[in-house]
Amino acid sequence: MPNASADLDRFDQAILRILATEGRISAADLARRIGLSKSPVQARLKRLEETGVIAGYRAILDPVKTGQAHVAFVEVRLSDTREAALQAFNRAVVMVPEIEQCHMIASRFDYLLKVRTADIADYRRVLAERISALPHVAQTSTYVAMEAVKDSA
Repeated sequence: MPNASADLDRFDQAILRILATEGRISAADLARRIGLSKSPVQARLKRLEETGVIAGYRAILDPVKTGQAHVAFVEVRLSDTREAALQAFNRAVVMVPEIEQCHMIASRFDYLLKVRTADIADYRRVLAERISALPHVAQTSTYVAMEAVKDSA
């Protein structure tokens, strides 16, 4: 499989670096910053979007101001790791809004979840009623985050 980043020249890379932190920058300002005119920048943006390099744009919300400041990381071990069980877990986990991220892990456990809730009591409810009820969950271990030192969302 070819390296997709090899198809991105220095202008594409510059566009992506800027958009990663300033998603609402205008095409004209972006063009000025990278040293191209507006039309080629717009064409590059369109190509990057159409090829899926730019997967989308979104607002980054302040979790404290939205009442979701509590973060827990949850190791999940499944009772069954055959493909059908993994797919059942994957389908179910995307339906739990409090689960912000879910990663299959090559470790002593099967999945690592990032769970965001209002507080520890809310987290305890989500763990008991939602996470533990996911298909094939055999065991969980929770790590509560005390502070986000770096969070690139």
